[in-house]
Amino acid sequence: MTVTGPRCAWPGDHPLNIVYHDQEWGVASHDDRHLFEMLTLEGAQAGLSWLTILKKREAYRRLFQGFEIQKVAGFSEPEIQSLLNDAGIVRHRGKIEATINNARCILSLWDRGTTLDTVLWDAVDGQTIINQWASIHEIPARTSESAWLSKRLKNLGFRFVGETTCYALMQAAGLVNDHESTCFRHSQCQLPL
Repeated sequence: MTVTGPRCAWPGDHPLNIVYHDQEWGVASHDDRHLFEMLTLEGAQAGLSWLTILKKREAYRRLFQGFEIQKVAGFSEPEIQSLLNDAGIVRHRGKIEATINNARCILSLWDRGTTLDTVLWDAVDGQTIINQWASIHEIPARTSESAWLSKRLKNLGFRFVGETTCYALMQAAGLVNDHESTCFRHSQCQLPL
């Protein structure tokens, strides 16, 4: 990807942050597998830096079977113990169990004829919210939409889906465009799918 102007301040100069920012952050996603991955990673990030999670992302993909929802939903105590022993990921039982639980919740959605995609995008009426932030310091940690989404996901049985985690997921999956208005990605993430 050719950089055609300044980028947001938050990636700093770390290559993993830059690649994630330039290629993925804020791009609208409607794929349940990818949305499940981002939900898992954003939940794992709670209390940690995003860079820490990016450094562990490939291990997450390997250990959680490429985030194949049906496979993760079938994990039980032996898999949990194996995950807890692998330093490649955040070894937090609650976060690991939440990932397995959330996969099962997605299967339940499918059984009812809906998708994670539908549930998430309902929070923004199916359209990306395009913000016009001049600085990273203006970007909120949560919004009324993320509060609504958090409540809905919790009511559906999902875990590690607080308002701040939901807002980070909304940013990551393009439900909101929180690129700074001067960032070269701001206009690119507004293009139709």
